[in-house]
Amino acid sequence: MEKFDFGIIGSGPGGYTAALNAASLGKKIILFEKDLIGGVCLHKGCIPTKTLLHSAEIYQTAKNSSSLGIDINVCRLNIDKIIERKTAVIEKLRNGLERAFKNAGIVNVNAKAEIIDKNTIKADGKTYFCDKIIAAVGSSPKELPDLKFDHKLILSSDDVLNFKNFPKSIIIVGSGAIGIEFSRILSAFDTNVTVIEIADNLLPNADIDVSKRIERIFKTKGIKFYTKTSVEKVEKLDDGIKVFLSNNEILESDCLLLAIGREPNKIEKIEGVTYIGDVLNSIQLAHFAIKQALNKIMQIPFDENLVPSVVYGMPEIAWVGKREQDLKNYKKTMIPISALAKSHCDNSLDGMIKILTQDNKIVGAHIISNEASSLIQQLVIAMQFNITAEQLKSVCFPHPTYSEGIFECL
Repeated sequence: MEKFDFGIIGSGPGGYTAALNAASLGKKIILFEKDLIGGVCLHKGCIPTKTLLHSAEIYQTAKNSSSLGIDINVCRLNIDKIIERKTAVIEKLRNGLERAFKNAGIVNVNAKAEIIDKNTIKADGKTYFCDKIIAAVGSSPKELPDLKFDHKLILSSDDVLNFKNFPKSIIIVGSGAIGIEFSRILSAFDTNVTVIEIADNLLPNADIDVSKRIERIFKTKGIKFYTKTSVEKVEKLDDGIKVFLSNNEILESDCLLLAIGREPNKIEKIEGVTYIGDVLNSIQLAHFAIKQALNKIMQIPFDENLVPSVVYGMPEIAWVGKREQDLKNYKKTMIPISALAKSHCDNSLDGMIKILTQDNKIVGAHIISNEASSLIQQLVIAMQFNITAEQLKSVCFPHPTYSEGIFECL
């Protein structure tokens, strides 16, 4: 039986981070992946969606370029090229990971792995002994008991990434990060989008002011949505789908995307095995899995209460820490992004920066803006290292930028 220091199951962000860092310590590593190196994040999640979003943003910018003094005679979608680029980006990144594994001496087994006990893995008819096992097996799109994927009319997020043509209309059930991002992508590609959300507001896990602002932005962009509404029944038609809502309305559309979140992939939990990432069903974010892997391999600590969330699109949405609706005895400061000169230069006026403090300590930050995914990190650092609002105000921010909005807000 071949022996290894670490046996790692799954090659998504958690798995590949664990493997590469353990290898850098001189450990003998074997990694098991039943599909393609890079996992869901690279092939069905973060990377393909952000690639499509970039094409959608360029398309919208081109369509509206005349207001910026640029006249484009013909502006049309080339879906084949969009998909071709998405595939090329994925393949380039996957090839990079495979080279990194090879250079690090990591043994890669392309087969489904079964954990026999805390030190034994079986795959492809062979058995491997590992001093330690890390399972980072990820998650899959979630279904409802009465609403299951048929991958033709009732779609998962995986199916949407495989579109050969964008539909004329789509109903999206769920307005978490997945629902919001696909709403933005497809709407930007000229699809008529309707979102159904059972909670009181869109993006219900966000701060209430963020949710309300996103609803306002959706209205201006022509994205229809229903809140406090559920799907009662779905009928499949010859050329689409009919959806019956709890408010007694009936909608018809080309297809339906079920975007109600992801559920952990099934794996037997064995004492002595380390589990990281989506399979834990706690925070389902790639960067959370990466930090878990670094903690397990390199003993680098991190604060699980300060894991930032980002929803991509135009504009980006990001937050960290407490929401206003969860606090008592706090101070709130908030400015519109339109107060910043940079937003006018970029013709991107939608959004806000909101900071929540208690006893001069920043306890929550919520941003809708261009570059929100980068802006939030300044506040994560301040919160993690107890930099007070007064101390942060003493920092010199460049002008004109979006980052100076943090100073203006404070």
